[in-house]
Amino acid sequence: MNIIGIEKSSFIDYPNYICTVFFTGGCNFRCPYCHNSPLVHNIGERIEVEDAIDFLKKRKRFVEAVCISGGEPTLQRDLYDFIYRIKKEGLLVKLDTNGTNPILLRKLIEDQLLDYVAMDIKAPLNQYEMVTQVNVNIHDIQESVHILLENKVDYEFRTTLCKELLTVEDIQSIAEKITGCRTYALQNFRDGATVLGGQHRLTPYSSEELKEMEKSLSSILGNIIVR
Repeated sequence: MNIIGIEKSSFIDYPNYICTVFFTGGCNFRCPYCHNSPLVHNIGERIEVEDAIDFLKKRKRFVEAVCISGGEPTLQRDLYDFIYRIKKEGLLVKLDTNGTNPILLRKLIEDQLLDYVAMDIKAPLNQYEMVTQVNVNIHDIQESVHILLENKVDYEFRTTLCKELLTVEDIQSIAEKITGCRTYALQNFRDGATVLGGQHRLTPYSSEELKEMEKSLSSILGNIIVR
């Protein structure tokens, strides 16, 4: 496991729970709006698995769950074993993923090692490579969406919004492909020093535009969250 970051206590990364967040290094996407560019480039101080588990053992009085984020966690060969050890400590586990490893995702769900999954849907399928800046196996994305729509684990789909990459029509197109999902989160782009594509190059939507977007999606999806 290439763990290169930790947030000891988070009140926002796992719905309704206080959690510890572990960040893995490396990602197979290059989304310009990504705010974790050091993780994408594997920059950070490595945390050994044994140290991570020992930390959790000492923190069980204060946290109820663990979120594994990135980067893209499913690139890690030892992810299954790491999650298994976390579950043995009696903690809930949330996985953040871009959906490019449906085989591992299904195995983790079927073996009851995940309690919550947050999957990023980057764009309508025909625009994935434009947004992610890499070649993408669209079948993997479709399969991961299908796995979560089977409702065998709590989950949410989420999309990061900026005007240069996604239009209102694009978001409606995404929503139509995930009809029946439990939760769809619209995450507005936030600029900052660690944005992968550089500062001051991308434009977030206004709060009024987000409200209109949420309203337009309400006829397609049930539970919509704006962040």
